[in-house]
Amino acid sequence: MIKKFNKAKKTFGLKVVSADDFLSDIIDLDHEVAVKAFKEMVLNKKNPEMNEFEVLQSLRRIGLKQTADYLHVLL
Repeated sequence: MIKKFNKAKKTFGLKVVSADDFLSDIIDLDHEVAVKAFKEMVLNKKNPEMNEFEVLQSLRRIGLKQTADYLHVLL
């Protein structure tokens, strides 16, 4: 997938990062907003209902370990 962006990388000077790195960078921009958004997401999770730590585990299972670990530290 990342190979498809090689031309754009060269043309526009872009840096391609993984989803985990991208989300961690977004969290880093504003910890308070990120934690608030995460907590709202957990509260709105209905099928199935999950608590914060179950959602973090779910993120880890899909390969967002860095993101989940970062959020865990901020909670």
